[in-house]
Amino acid sequence: MYEDKEDSVFNCYQRAHQNTLESYPAFMSLLILGGLGYPITASVFGMIWVAGRVVYSLGYFSGDPRKRLQGAWHMIGLLGLLGTTCVFGVRMVLPV
Repeated sequence: MYEDKEDSVFNCYQRAHQNTLESYPAFMSLLILGGLGYPITASVFGMIWVAGRVVYSLGYFSGDPRKRLQGAWHMIGLLGLLGTTCVFGVRMVLPV
């Protein structure tokens, strides 16, 4: 699955792809659940996550894994989705 050469850029591509696949189920779950209550807000946070993952991947593809931190702001999108999901859940349990 990985290349044996020490300075392989292929491994950076492979790892960036795998990192995205690992976080994708949580993102989709939060996007769907948060979008039920706040569709526009959830879509904005979803776009922030996608744009952040693109910047993260481009930084990782460079061969210098430290550059992936440039896209760390994708977590803002994920935390925003977590917030919309939590508020939606509380509103469903405790209707006003």
